[in-house]
Amino acid sequence: MKIKTTLISLTAAAAMATPAFAEYPERAIELTIPAGAGGGTDTSARKLAILLEEALGQSIAVLNVGGGGGSVGASQFMQAKPDGYSLFATWNSPLTTVPQLQNVAYTLDSFTPIASTSETAYTLCVDADFPAETGEEFLAELAANPDKYTYGNDGIGGTMQLAAERIFQAREISAIAIPFGGAGETLQNFLGGHVDIYGGSISTVLPYVETGKAKCLLVTSAADVPALEQASGLAAVGMPENETLLWRAILGPQGMDPEIVEMLGAIIETAVNDPSYVKFLATKGEVPNVVLGANLGARLQAEFDALAAVSASLGLGQ
Repeated sequence: MKIKTTLISLTAAAAMATPAFAEYPERAIELTIPAGAGGGTDTSARKLAILLEEALGQSIAVLNVGGGGGSVGASQFMQAKPDGYSLFATWNSPLTTVPQLQNVAYTLDSFTPIASTSETAYTLCVDADFPAETGEEFLAELAANPDKYTYGNDGIGGTMQLAAERIFQAREISAIAIPFGGAGETLQNFLGGHVDIYGGSISTVLPYVETGKAKCLLVTSAADVPALEQASGLAAVGMPENETLLWRAILGPQGMDPEIVEMLGAIIETAVNDPSYVKFLATKGEVPNVVLGANLGARLQAEFDALAAVSASLGLGQ
């Protein structure tokens, strides 16, 4: 009798669970951003959240948790319940770059990949008098002059430095990395003549390309970037496999229900490709790029492994 009663109870519970899932989400969702307000990831995530609120029929509360290059927010978020009501909007660096340099509490397995959202290349730019006009000529000039040129980047072991070194090592180039606090600081030192090469985001340097104060000759994506007509993508110089991008994604805590993950992925994909969001991304020099679920997990792992190898070669690895 007890067994029969238990089976009836389980059947009833399962029947009740189905409509409960069908009504997800039934309350507000919290979206953690591992950076302060106003930055690239924050503005992109907040814009996307507006579209997701409309699609989900629930409000999304944004929580900014900055510090440690994103590691503080990531460490805090990994403790969240995997019930679909806690989501994580991040860029790739806290997951694939920061762990190469810091002891962090999380691994890639601490998260459930849901969907990537957008991406953009980094770029390497020089002043108008630099003796090169193409990406190939730029690399040849650096190769012919070991340690002659300095390049600004976003910090020791930062994604920009690792992106540049992936390219330089493939061509046996030795250039001197000069770390700064971010693309804005790198740009000011480049314009001031303190470094020979600007290494950073496209949107930061683009106004100076348009006025002729800088010429960008190489981007870190395999493909060319339309906004930088003079710059070569890595495929054009024969090394598409060394692509490194700045990209953003939405993840959940480890152990999320696969059905919720799939549903959220589909909704995020639709929102990212909404014309208003595509237009918004274009103002930042970004393009939509949606990779879902397990494929996103594979992308994270592949990038983590590639950057670990570069970090180790520079003596920066853990």
